[in-house]
Formats: sequence, C-alpha cells, structure tokens
Amino acid sequence: SLAEATLPPDGSTTRHRPPGTEEFYYLTQGKGWLEVDGQLKEVGIGDACLIPAGATHQLYNPGPDEMKLLCCCAPPYRHEDTFLLDDGPVLQKRKNL
Repeated sequence: SLAEATLPPDGSTTRHRPPGTEEFYYLTQGKGWLEVDGQLKEVGIGDACLIPAGATHQLYNPGPDEMKLLCCCAPPYRHEDTFLLDDGPVLQKRKNL
C-alpha cells in the first residue's frame, strides 16, 4: 500500500507496532524525529526510512512547517494488524527542543 500523510507542527503519528508489515517513509516536506525501537533519528526532506516488520515506531513534527511523507507498507497496511502503543521517546524529545 502507498499513502501520503501530513503531520501538522507539534503533530505525531500514533506510536505503533505492525508485527508482519515492513514500512518505508519518504519525507517530501518538513523535518522532525523518528523513533524506531527506542532509537531516535532526526529526519528531513529526502530521507528514506525503512522500518522493519515488528518494529515499534513513531514520527514527530516539531514544526514550524507541516511535514509530508509517503508511507509504503508491505504487505499492505491493515489497521487490525497493528498494535497501537503509548507515546515513547520521540515525544519525550520535544521537551528538549
């Protein structure tokens, strides 16, 4: 599956873990932070982020601009196959920005 997502300033994805789905994020606008299994990486325009199947992850946009990204999932994304989790280190990071 392929989708385009937009995160507003100070917005984030829900921290989640899809056990059997690999995800690929490609940032087309903005910059922010990506957490994958507890590790934080700063990401920006042109970054391609491969998230292994089963990895817990969350994306955060500190602003000031919108963040836009393409998200590709294989096999295709299914909400019922995704575990939604509490916020983790990526949103804790915003306290220090």
